[in-house]
Amino acid sequence: MLKTLQIRTNKRDEMIDITHEAEAFLSVTGVKNGLALIYCPHTTAGITINENADPDVKRDMLRRFDEIYPWDHELDRHMEGNTAAHMKASTIGASQHVIIDDGRLILGTWQGIYFCEFDGPRNRTCYIKIID
Repeated sequence: MLKTLQIRTNKRDEMIDITHEAEAFLSVTGVKNGLALIYCPHTTAGITINENADPDVKRDMLRRFDEIYPWDHELDRHMEGNTAAHMKASTIGASQHVIIDDGRLILGTWQGIYFCEFDGPRNRTCYIKIID
């Protein structure tokens, strides 16, 4: 069971909560126990699980990524000029997995699943695979 999400990002760097989409897809599948795999097929975007209660966490994370991986670095040679986006995406990673138990995603109280854009705005694709 595979769900394809089409995501339109609006900024160069942003974190988009896709937890609801994963939960909605899980409910349609009827799977009670298994695993959800959330995958991003892009080299300048990624998937993470982090706090979804305080929006300052997202802002702080994006700011700190910019501090660690500045957009303009005099030694970067990648012709597209988006080496920072590649570095951020590699740090975040391309996928996350979440345990499914009794028909629910097992996430911590404050956790959400995020699509992380680092080279937007763009039209992106993300996949959710439910394995029972």
